[in-house]
Amino acid sequence: MRRTKPEKREVVPDIRYNNVEVSMIINRIMWNGKKSVATRLVYDAFDIIEQKTGKNPVEVFDQALTNVGPVMEVRPRRIGGSTYQVPMEVPVERRRTLAMRWLITASRARNGKSFSEKLAAELMDASDNQGASVRRKEEAHRMAEANRAFSHFRV
Repeated sequence: MRRTKPEKREVVPDIRYNNVEVSMIINRIMWNGKKSVATRLVYDAFDIIEQKTGKNPVEVFDQALTNVGPVMEVRPRRIGGSTYQVPMEVPVERRRTLAMRWLITASRARNGKSFSEKLAAELMDASDNQGASVRRKEEAHRMAEANRAFSHFRV
């Protein structure tokens, strides 16, 4: 184990919406250091959302993050030679990270033309409590509920 916990890095807000979470999803979408490409993809997706729904795309994005972020998850815990799946509450930072990760993987797996269209569709679905990323959250909650008998093994 490491001796000290590294300090959290300050994330600079994005240019157009001045929002830290938009900047974080741009950084997570980025491949091979191509930040301008990732920025264009996210902004195009936000333009599609605004065009289709007529709502503020940042509000749709925040609602999607809220709907996809898991409240409970299972963590493996080794006790007496056997490993138990112990349900635990998810911290806010990890909840946001998992939500973004699940939204991006669900968008990439989606059928569609361009990535910005896929991302826009997944964000709109997630804000309406639908889509693959919301199913992933519900699956995590089902696992935690099924293993509730081991909740007394919390760390």
